[in-house]
Amino acid sequence: KPVSSIRLATPYESRGPEEFDQTGDVYAPQLESIVRAQLLEIGENPDREGLVRTPLRVAKALDFLTNGYATSLDDVVNNAVFDAEGAEEMVLVKDIEFYSLCEHHLLPFIGKCHVAYIPTGKVIGLSKIARIVDMYARRLQIQENLTKQIADAVQEVTGAAGVGVVIEAQHFCMMMRGVQKQHSWTLSSMMLGSFRENHRTRHEFLQLIAKR
Repeated sequence: KPVSSIRLATPYESRGPEEFDQTGDVYAPQLESIVRAQLLEIGENPDREGLVRTPLRVAKALDFLTNGYATSLDDVVNNAVFDAEGAEEMVLVKDIEFYSLCEHHLLPFIGKCHVAYIPTGKVIGLSKIARIVDMYARRLQIQENLTKQIADAVQEVTGAAGVGVVIEAQHFCMMMRGVQKQHSWTLSSMMLGSFRENHRTRHEFLQLIAKR
């Protein structure tokens, strides 16, 4: 019998009606058939009660976890850049939690991101910094690229004299498989402008994010 369906026009189209969670509903037909085939390949029965809606739920989850592809920097910032005459001191938003998927294994890496910039007469709404982090985190990523993309975006939007980004993350591809190190953290940083050129600015930033 016919079922409700959303056929994906592109991998990056924004979707997500929450009512799609009933037996027989189809959210992303091709992706769901692939998930079903994976369940068969690992020796599972996709028709048993606990798995019968798993392909649907996986499709919805991946749609949400990769919705950064459907969002542009302009959409995120939404003109929330304001004149701030005399604003020349560091602005820091730290401990921004994020969740991303490793592009090598499609396993999560999670952690905190710290973002600082030196304004040159313009400031960005503070929540927009967190939204920029989310936009890039919700794509298939490696931590090194994620760090650079966030820094470049803040620089582009604010025209700042300098931008500093530090990410601290735990990677499930190291924790659940491979070397299986559950307590290791990966730190990455990107320093632009005065954060790279002026050791005092850089030192102040690193000191501030070290404080709890």
